[in-house]
Amino acid sequence: MDADFTIELGREDPVLEFPWTDPEGKCAYYDLKHHPEQLAHIEEAGAFAELAEFLRMLNSAMSMVESAKCDIWTTGQLTAEEEIFAACCKCASYVDIVFSAEDRRFSFPLHELLAKRLVELLRKTPETPSSAEACVRRCFFRRMDNVVEGFYVTLYVTGYGDDAARARKTWGIASRLAANAILQLSASGLA
Repeated sequence: MDADFTIELGREDPVLEFPWTDPEGKCAYYDLKHHPEQLAHIEEAGAFAELAEFLRMLNSAMSMVESAKCDIWTTGQLTAEEEIFAACCKCASYVDIVFSAEDRRFSFPLHELLAKRLVELLRKTPETPSSAEACVRRCFFRRMDNVVEGFYVTLYVTGYGDDAARARKTWGIASRLAANAILQLSASGLA
């Protein structure tokens, strides 16, 4: 698996408000860590069993993180950098993750370490037509009547293939590897 991490703390980079609700009120944050039954409310997880499993693993009691937001898509539009996979289709997802322990949410060094160690583990996995990118970004945590600035990680996972079914299968394998790596890091205490 091709894996890398980035630090995206610039003015124009994406940020997350946690917990969140979309302006139209159609989507919202679901606390899957403490209420796993709310997974039924996440439309993408209903359409992709592999995403549901990925979210279950990330939000399990064994995990030091929890999901905040996610999406998944399939497309035939690949970038020049993705030509190395010799594919014509990709299935990709992102999951925004935050540390479950509140005190860890405000530590940049811990987020950077999570991204680095995750990438190190994923680079050791078997060679597959897949990629992962961990992006450390700024998060605004709503607490009572104020907002506290911290960090989160967006984890992108992509699988490539000759058609949508093959790309989805490869993505599912890559997602499982990524979730297992997070659980491994959780068990080690991120040390």
